[in-house]
Amino acid sequence: MGIKHHTEMDSVFAAIKAASKKYNLDTKELSEKIASIEESSAYEQSLLYALNQISMADPDWTFLAANLYLHKLYQNASTSRRYEPEKKYGDFHTLITELTSIGIYSQDLLQSYTKEEIDIVGAEIDSELDQLFNYIGLFLLADRYLAKDYEGNLYELPQERFLIIAMTLMRNEPKATRLCYVKEAYWALSNLYMTVATPTLSNAGKSFGQLSSCFIDTVEDSLDGIYLNNWDIARLSKDGGGIGIYLGKVRALGSDIKKFKGNSSGVVPWIRLINDTAVSVDQLGQRQGAVAVYLDIFHKDIMDGYLDLKTNNGDERRKAHDIFTGVSIPDMFMKKLQEVDENGRSVGEWHTFCPHQVKQIMGWKDEHGLPLGLEDFYDEEDEKFFSKKYEEAVKHPLLPRKTYRAMDMMARIMIAQLETGTPYMFYRDEVNRQNPNKHIRGKGHTSIYGSNLCTEITQNMSATTIVKEYKDEDGNIVIVRKPGEFVVCNLSSINLPKAVRGNVLERLIPIQLRMLDNVIDLNTISVGQAEVTNKNYRPVGLGTFGWHHLLALEGIFWESDQAVSFADRLYEDIAYLTIKSSMELAKEKGTYLKFEGSEWQTGRYFERRGYKTNRWNHLIEDVAKYGVRNGWMMAIAPNSSTAKIGGSTDGIDPLYAVEYAEEKKNFKFKVTAPDLNHVTYNYYHRARHELDQVWSIKQNAARQRHIDQAISFNLYVRHDIKAKDLLQLHMEAWKNGLKTTYYVRSTSQAEMADCAACHS
Repeated sequence: MGIKHHTEMDSVFAAIKAASKKYNLDTKELSEKIASIEESSAYEQSLLYALNQISMADPDWTFLAANLYLHKLYQNASTSRRYEPEKKYGDFHTLITELTSIGIYSQDLLQSYTKEEIDIVGAEIDSELDQLFNYIGLFLLADRYLAKDYEGNLYELPQERFLIIAMTLMRNEPKATRLCYVKEAYWALSNLYMTVATPTLSNAGKSFGQLSSCFIDTVEDSLDGIYLNNWDIARLSKDGGGIGIYLGKVRALGSDIKKFKGNSSGVVPWIRLINDTAVSVDQLGQRQGAVAVYLDIFHKDIMDGYLDLKTNNGDERRKAHDIFTGVSIPDMFMKKLQEVDENGRSVGEWHTFCPHQVKQIMGWKDEHGLPLGLEDFYDEEDEKFFSKKYEEAVKHPLLPRKTYRAMDMMARIMIAQLETGTPYMFYRDEVNRQNPNKHIRGKGHTSIYGSNLCTEITQNMSATTIVKEYKDEDGNIVIVRKPGEFVVCNLSSINLPKAVRGNVLERLIPIQLRMLDNVIDLNTISVGQAEVTNKNYRPVGLGTFGWHHLLALEGIFWESDQAVSFADRLYEDIAYLTIKSSMELAKEKGTYLKFEGSEWQTGRYFERRGYKTNRWNHLIEDVAKYGVRNGWMMAIAPNSSTAKIGGSTDGIDPLYAVEYAEEKKNFKFKVTAPDLNHVTYNYYHRARHELDQVWSIKQNAARQRHIDQAISFNLYVRHDIKAKDLLQLHMEAWKNGLKTTYYVRSTSQAEMADCAACHS
């Protein structure tokens, strides 16, 4: 037998011994089994055995499986990098030098840090922290994110990925404090107190890709605007961004083009074009592009194909199965759903219009004399700007419209949701009312028209326009574009069970926000107007995952007032620490460019939320004096894959099941709820489709009060839910002040793929 076989067998026995002692597992049968087989298959046989043992009765076998997988990773990395596998980790500086020389890492790390500095931070690597991973978390991290060479040979190990991220995000900090920040960021990542978003996790330190998660564009109503949007989307999709597109300004089917009546083909053909772009421009070969489109409920095309884009019935020439849809809904529409006659029958009427015709006929103008449409107004708390304009449009005798019973429109929405999970719901008035940066447009004028692929980003939006096109002195054709507000958001998330129960939020959030803020200056975004917007507002989205996991550890039932009040308290603490951290960064580095006049500065943001305790009063004074660094700070993303890496439950969702099967490559294995035991089982065991979703809405309403952006919030329903019951859930979400809802996930649907770009 060769040395390699002995090493592998020894490694397997060492992993079994360590895990069996730590987790009190009965590994006698496994030890006997592998002692009698060929040494070359010891690893595979042991791993398969451990994976097959995972169950509700023995959940800790996942850690033995992870331990075995770790030893394989150590062996593979040591082979690629030519060091002894017993060391687990090789020389960190050598790793950076090698991967830089072959073009996997960018030159930035070696140009920014000296060898001495790299050796200092490299000494922080603690291989024992690899023991925190369960199997599925370690598998996902290694399979998708650890750096490999161009032949697929593994070079990076988990702690090195975390340290590379920390070094990348802190490389422009002052040299006097930089290494301290690197160490602090590594502490946060390596202890799994937080995760960074997928693009940052994958691309930090590398010579390709960008670091931001989400982008949102507004399409101008012109051929140039439509095609340039498609070009921008293609470039962002190539680099791994999840994208939202607002199409509510594009003229409807049958509208005029250059006064020739009936020539417009409406939004559906353009959405099909976006669909084809998403499919054909994949994300670094890993997955196809991911795009969501948003349209207003008062747009004339909403019932002319838009709500049927993803359904399986109707004309396939008007389908776009690979994009995701969202509907922007004003309060007035929800009120129309409540209008009934003496027999209790819904009678509320709703009118839809072409935005181009509204601008032509209604004659509304902004302060610069530019035409405005219905989409450019929203209802404030004290004045109903949108409602007034809508009624004006309804009463205008020359303005074409299509009229429907509001409940028929809602029925179409719900039918599509039960079949496809979409459209997402975007409650435009609430989003704009709560926007801390509405001062850019003025009172009652819409700043936010739609959201992103995962419904958690709500930031100021406007269309990019072509100013002129000319030939320069060298004969080149030059197109000059006036940049609109092209939304960018950078995400990361707190691992609630580890951070809350570890009592580290006060230490964690300042370094986490610094990491997020630094992404803005480090990022290389291929679309220029996105970079401009990013610098103007410096938006970030600090979020959370592991809510159900935390409830189980705290002994709190999902369907309880205790869960609602806990959400209220916890997210107020997170909000306080996040805003305080942004204020401290502003004191150190300056405010975002558009801070003047914002509700952060005026204090209106805090008034809306009723923050009146001493700690808040002191913070409000500091914010007025020093400002904040970031125009938006908090957003809660879906967090599926990165939550698994963190060993916890997705986002703010209830658990899928206490035990379920996960299929990966050549095998299928069981996954159990995190920290599952005879106590936590009582708080996990009800499947999420069985939970009363009203309690989920109440929890999310308590949470939303403290989040300046929005939350990826799914509704889980049975396939046979009655229409009135699903309608009631939507009404509860709106009445409770939710800004958005994400998928309606029905038991009849296959598990839908989440937005990988927005995982954080």
